[in-house]
Amino acid sequence: MKHLTRIFLTPILIVVLLGLSACQPAAASPQNGKKTIVVTYSILGSVVKELVGDQANVVVSMPNGQDPHEWEPSAKDIETLTHADLIVQNGLGLEGGMEKSLAQAKEAGVKFFTASEHITIRTVGTGEGIPSGDPDQAVGAQDPHLWTDPVAMKQIVDALTQTLQTELGIDVSANAKLMDAKLDSLNQEVATEVNALPASSRKLVTGHESLGYFAQRYEFKLVGAIIPSLDTQAQASASDMAALAKLIKDNQVKAIFTELGTPANVSESIGKETGVKVIELTTHALPKSGDYFDFMHNLAQTIIDGLK
Repeated sequence: MKHLTRIFLTPILIVVLLGLSACQPAAASPQNGKKTIVVTYSILGSVVKELVGDQANVVVSMPNGQDPHEWEPSAKDIETLTHADLIVQNGLGLEGGMEKSLAQAKEAGVKFFTASEHITIRTVGTGEGIPSGDPDQAVGAQDPHLWTDPVAMKQIVDALTQTLQTELGIDVSANAKLMDAKLDSLNQEVATEVNALPASSRKLVTGHESLGYFAQRYEFKLVGAIIPSLDTQAQASASDMAALAKLIKDNQVKAIFTELGTPANVSESIGKETGVKVIELTTHALPKSGDYFDFMHNLAQTIIDGLK
C-alpha cells in the first residue's frame, strides 16, 4: 500500500513544483546565457548595439520611425523592460509615453543608464525660436535631442562602457576605442561638410526644436520652429505662425525643414506665405542601413543641400 501511495504522489508533486516554478519571475537573460540590455529608442539603440557587439542581447523598445515623445509600450514591451538586466534611456522627458513603464521597471529593481546624465546638457537660449510661453521652450529649458551631436554620443559611449563593466561585468573597452575614433571622424567629417556653407546661410527653421545640439556643435542659428517646443505633442497657434513667418523673412531663411510630428498643412502654408522651400528632414529615425553614422551624414547633407 505504501508503494502504491508513492507512485500516486510523484506526479502530483511534479505538477505542484511546475506550478510553483511558473509563478516565479521570468529570468532576465534568455537561453543563450547573455545579459539583456533594453534601449528605449532606435538611434541610441544603434550606437549601443555597435558598442556591445555580441557580448549581450540588445533590444530596442520603440520601432524605428516612431515618435519617442509619444510612443507607448505594449504589455509584451513592458515585460521585456521589467526583466532586463539594464535599461538604457535618453532621459530629459524624451520617452514621455514610456514614463510609467520605466518607473515600473525601476521599482522591479532593473538597473538604469541615463544617457543625458553623462553629457553637457544644452539649454534653450535667449532669442531661440518663438516666445510662445511653452515651458519646454522657455530660456533655460533642457533639450533632450542629444543624438544630433557626435561629441555628446562619444561621451555617452565612454560612460556606458564603464557602466557595462561595473554593473554587468561586460568588457567592451576594445569596441569603445573603435567607436570613439569613429565618432571623432564623424564629427570632423560633418564639420568639414558644414564649412562649405557660408555662415550667413546657417539658419534653421525646423518642425520642432530638435536640432539644438547640431546647431550648437556646427554653429547654426536657430531661427524658429513650426511647433515652438522641444516636444512634438505641443500645438502651434496662429500668432506663433505669424511670428515665425516674420522671423523667416527677417532672417532671409532659405528652407523650412519639416520632420516627424510636423503638421504638413501648417508647414506648407508657411512655405507659401514666405516663398521658402519646404524640405523633409529625418531627425528621429534611422535610415534603412540602421546605422547612426549614416543617419548623421544624411541629416547634415540634407540641411546643407537645403541651405545652399
